[in-house]
Amino acid sequence: MASEILLEARNLTKYFPVTKGLIFSKRIGAIKAVDGISFTINRGETFGLVGESGCGKTTTSRLILLLEEITSGTILFEGADISQMSPTEFDRYRGSVQAVFQDPYSSLSPRMKVGNIIAEPIVINDDLSPKEIRERVTSLLEVVGLRKDADELYPHEFSGGQRQRIAIARALAPDPSLIILDEPVSALDVSIRAQIMNLLRDIQMKMHSTFLLIAHDLAVVKHMSNRIGVMYLGKLVEVAASEELYSHPLHPYTQALLSAALPSHPDISREMIILSGEVPSALNPPPGCRFHPRCFKAKEICSQQAPPMKEISTGHLVACHKD
Repeated sequence: MASEILLEARNLTKYFPVTKGLIFSKRIGAIKAVDGISFTINRGETFGLVGESGCGKTTTSRLILLLEEITSGTILFEGADISQMSPTEFDRYRGSVQAVFQDPYSSLSPRMKVGNIIAEPIVINDDLSPKEIRERVTSLLEVVGLRKDADELYPHEFSGGQRQRIAIARALAPDPSLIILDEPVSALDVSIRAQIMNLLRDIQMKMHSTFLLIAHDLAVVKHMSNRIGVMYLGKLVEVAASEELYSHPLHPYTQALLSAALPSHPDISREMIILSGEVPSALNPPPGCRFHPRCFKAKEICSQQAPPMKEISTGHLVACHKD
């Protein structure tokens, strides 16, 4: 049975203009934060986006959340182009896509009680009575493992892990179709990370939720994701099922990332790949394959032509010139 596509990005692009001068400003270029990427997220799965800082992961999530304006390309949600939606459909889309951000303290209003924080998206997106809203808030607190009277407290009265549970409850409140998890555990103590990851997996199983996971920690991505997309300097370079990507990485950048990650068992040995140089500027990316100046398998064609994304085996796509 084929998977149902919930969200599809087609040639998604975001350029940030760079100007010079204060009064008579002149555009001198653009930062190519996201540069023509295409991917799908299937209903009920976790799709992970991984890559170094500045590769465009978070900008991609902000485009889906409509926090940034798309430069070009298309986002299809349940088959409909979001740029062509009516005001009613557009409001429904905003309620159907929620987010859990990296720092739970900065994403929760310190002046609002927890109950009101969780209730706010319900009030905005649903037509429920005050009693129904209270029941929904109580139910969500139970789902994320917080006590019922937590609704009368403020965010500062909770630990970091508890605050992230509040953020998860708020994201679940309007019963969204897609939840974007932007580095959901990177700001937490190591001892708390596994708890939050397991909570998210339990929620997904019980509620059939769909997640887009943004992370740089390869262990987190492997633990959580069904499929993974690897980004480098605004481009997708490889997409594959999680186990396939970790056992048979094809792109040299993916191979380098995995070689630098801690192995799942201390007896596992792997060749360490040390990349030369620094990540180039997104203001002036190199021609051809953007990874070629640092690539240990680069050929002459790599500096001349950008490699197309090719399907090497079922569901395993890679953008690379090497055989």
